[in-house]
Amino acid sequence: MTQTHSLFSEFPPVSTQEWMEKINADLKGADFNKKLVWHTNEGFDVQPFYRKEDLEGLRTHAEIPGKFPFVRGTKQTNQWRIRQKIHVCKQCSDSAHAKILSMIENGITAIDISFDTNAVSIETLTKLLNHVDLTKIELHLDTCVMSAVTLVNLLVDYVKDQQIDPKKVYGTINFDPIGHRLIEGKKVDHLIDRYIALLTASEYLPKFRTIAINPVHLSNAGAYIYQELGYALAWGNDVLANLVEKGFNAEKTGKKMAFNFGISSNYFMEIAKFRAARFLWSNIVFAYGEKCPNHCKNNEPDGLERCASKMMIHAETSKWNMTIYDSYVNMLRTQTEAMSAVIGGVNSLTVLPFDISYKQPDDFSERIARNQQLLLKEESHFDKVTDPGAGSYYIENLTQAIADQAWALFLDVEEKGGFMAQLEAGTVQQTVNETNKNRRKAIATRREILLGSNQYPNFNEAMNEKIDESLTDGCQQQPEILTLDMQRGAAQFEALRLATEKSGKRPVVFMLTIGNVAMRLARAQFSSNFFGCAGYQIIDNLGFTTINEGIESAKKHQADIVVLCSSDDEYEQYAPEAQSLLGSSALLVIAGAPANMEALKNQGITEFIHIRSNVLETLQHFHQLMHIG
Repeated sequence: MTQTHSLFSEFPPVSTQEWMEKINADLKGADFNKKLVWHTNEGFDVQPFYRKEDLEGLRTHAEIPGKFPFVRGTKQTNQWRIRQKIHVCKQCSDSAHAKILSMIENGITAIDISFDTNAVSIETLTKLLNHVDLTKIELHLDTCVMSAVTLVNLLVDYVKDQQIDPKKVYGTINFDPIGHRLIEGKKVDHLIDRYIALLTASEYLPKFRTIAINPVHLSNAGAYIYQELGYALAWGNDVLANLVEKGFNAEKTGKKMAFNFGISSNYFMEIAKFRAARFLWSNIVFAYGEKCPNHCKNNEPDGLERCASKMMIHAETSKWNMTIYDSYVNMLRTQTEAMSAVIGGVNSLTVLPFDISYKQPDDFSERIARNQQLLLKEESHFDKVTDPGAGSYYIENLTQAIADQAWALFLDVEEKGGFMAQLEAGTVQQTVNETNKNRRKAIATRREILLGSNQYPNFNEAMNEKIDESLTDGCQQQPEILTLDMQRGAAQFEALRLATEKSGKRPVVFMLTIGNVAMRLARAQFSSNFFGCAGYQIIDNLGFTTINEGIESAKKHQADIVVLCSSDDEYEQYAPEAQSLLGSSALLVIAGAPANMEALKNQGITEFIHIRSNVLETLQHFHQLMHIG
């Protein structure tokens, strides 16, 4: 007989107090809260470690997947729909149809079709859906607000004409007048009446959802995670409450609602967000008298139909953190974002192509975006495990913390009249815009990193000729109310580099490395990355034996800026000497913030760059000195 031993029995248990004593000993008197506790933008602190005891009292991990309150998912499997977008104009329906068939053949299971207004017709719809099995492929439609009802009616006519079982047609229409109000400031009259018209038009298609809640706009405007979720709940509740007031049944109406979220690059917190979203929304709908928790069944294909309190979640990777420069890094961003969404249990997912921030995506970028999801499903088997984050002390605590913060925001909005009232007052936009401003400041000071934009840029990359100018907003009507600031996080750094490209003058930055080997190399690397963010030409060096040797080399390279890279104590000698030899032939910059900075400034040495510099503002200053822009 073989004898087994438990590894845990070989070691005595370690208490939290013992862990803390060991940590504090290693900190050698440093403040635990300052050194190790993460003070998040979401309004709560994250501890450096969690233990089983931290699960006590949490309300988010009691049930299994598919059971109220749906923290662990609205279904018992982790299947999700792979969704991709296509734009259709009146003249391009033939090519669009071919593209749709190709996308389906290559793995998508949900097609998102955006129609130009003049393309909304039964002829176009019939052509696009030819050979598309609507009982297997989810259909998501988008068009202008005024044509939405027409498009749904056309779909109903098509389903009847093709004799398709209407109970097997799944999908949504992205009727988004509130989103237009947020982004463009445009008002849509008789809003609730339009929702009612869509509900009425889609009655023949019981699984087709016609009420879109789009917090993705807030995410793309840079909102914090708790803000996106809190406002999403208030938005959905406002629409639901108005329809109930008009006599619609909350349970029936809830089954017609779909939420479209963004996904930021905050990996674990995004996983927790989707878990918290289902938890909170289920409780909101339950408060309207929805009966699902008492008799919910899960034998439907996506586990959503019988229960209005099951939040249908579509997720889309972020636009806010996408970059123009070093755009292949966008693939890494979207891949981790996609992982967050899938682990978090979304119903469908769109991965945006890596080049969407500066041009119309091409076949290559769309194929890569599609394959990113296929890799997660077919090779990494993310569809085989439901809610893998369950039981994780960290993720469970994040879920509860985000739920608490989002719920507090939801209650605040409700107390002040609801989401629409706060939107009309501009409060929602002001709050998110302030967040956008704060996050861009964090990027400017490198407290938030966008690889390739504000840190480690590709020095020699040029993008000006690759940007599709037709994608810019162009002239817009004056908005009626305050709108969301949709400026991406990298936009201001990109403006610097584009200004350099367009100026036809690329300043030469020469690294005069001398003295202490470790310090000069570290500061040369720092300075190269610093000025590379503005698209300047960088000339690095291993080191010079004298200042005179370095200045002579700089002059031979026709340097516009000479960065002195050495140690703090050596600057006292080297900086004045470099200034004297350089004269007016180039601008001298000191890498670092030496203790004798003020003394050097009194000698006419005024330019310093260091880790506490606001990189954006400093580079804008150098642009002025170099007469760029």
